[in-house]
Amino acid sequence: MTSTHAAIFVLVLASNCAAASDCLPISQAKQHVGETKCITGKVLRVKEGAKGIHYIDFCEDQMACPFSVVVFPSDLKDVGDVRRLAGQVIEIHGPVKLYRGRAEIILSRVNQLTAGSTLIPPLPKNYDVEKQGKFSAGRMRSKKPAKVKGTVSPSATYGNEADVEPQ
Repeated sequence: MTSTHAAIFVLVLASNCAAASDCLPISQAKQHVGETKCITGKVLRVKEGAKGIHYIDFCEDQMACPFSVVVFPSDLKDVGDVRRLAGQVIEIHGPVKLYRGRAEIILSRVNQLTAGSTLIPPLPKNYDVEKQGKFSAGRMRSKKPAKVKGTVSPSATYGNEADVEPQ
């Protein structure tokens, strides 16, 4: 590797690190209420609340957490299956708002997410947030193959008929 190539490599690496450092940890989100920022953190769970609202939690105790992400049911079609974010480190861009003493960003478009979270699949077409019940994405049920009924051949022998000697 030439020194020119090494310098370009270091420059590209430094620019990538600088872009990653633009996101603030969830602990600093409250200091930036009213600003449009990038907040990063590891999603512990995604919970569905009343009326289909989804809450993306970054802390064990949601009420003590300094930051949360909210997805309203009407935005799920544009965002995708947010349940897949559990366990991922995400970066979310948007206006930081204050709600009940905590900082939050409302997720309404998938392009607000960067890093590994951009691979969220869309919601299944038959997903209905108003419908209560058990739903599991990706579960397929296959039908049993139809039974084939054969026809009886008149020249077929059954049982021990073949063992009988003609008289």
